[in-house]
Amino acid sequence: MAHHIALFASGTGSNARNIIKYFQGSETVRVALVVSNKKDAGVLPMAQAYGVPTHIVSRHSFYESTEILEVLQQHQVDFIALAGFLWLIPAYLVRAFPRRIVNIHPALLPRYGGKGMYGMHVHEAVQAAGETETGMTIHYVNEQYDEGDILFQARCPVAPGDSAADIARNVLALEHRHFPEVLARLLDTAVAPNAD
Repeated sequence: MAHHIALFASGTGSNARNIIKYFQGSETVRVALVVSNKKDAGVLPMAQAYGVPTHIVSRHSFYESTEILEVLQQHQVDFIALAGFLWLIPAYLVRAFPRRIVNIHPALLPRYGGKGMYGMHVHEAVQAAGETETGMTIHYVNEQYDEGDILFQARCPVAPGDSAADIARNVLALEHRHFPEVLARLLDTAVAPNAD
């Protein structure tokens, strides 16, 4: 039986698009749902254009109820990938998907992680610190921002004249290259869900 994965994203969803395209036609992995916390996020029309169902979560429903668990169950989701999702995952969801939620972070954790460290904030901090390299990290999600076990890291150099936008572009290229492949390897070794 195929794995059904959900992608959680808050923005335009370039990583989500990349993952959807990567698994198109796969017999073992299906992107079953895209979840966003923003009703005007670019990821939603993109997912719909690929025929992937979408769901919008409100802060209240996400943190004050377990409604999302029912939605994930309806779509037979057994694995979640966060692709630029900016909310902390609540404890009940972490418990429901033990070591079955992964996140991608645009820096080499444990550096430049934690609350408020996302997107350009990360790249600006890397530039301001005068780092000579940066990269991306894929890690399991636990109940703290960016603290789950690291699964994979890829690095790229930071040149002295690089702007935060230059750094962002280089890191995004790493994310696009590696995230679908790392997911595919993870799902390949994960126990397939029950066929009930």
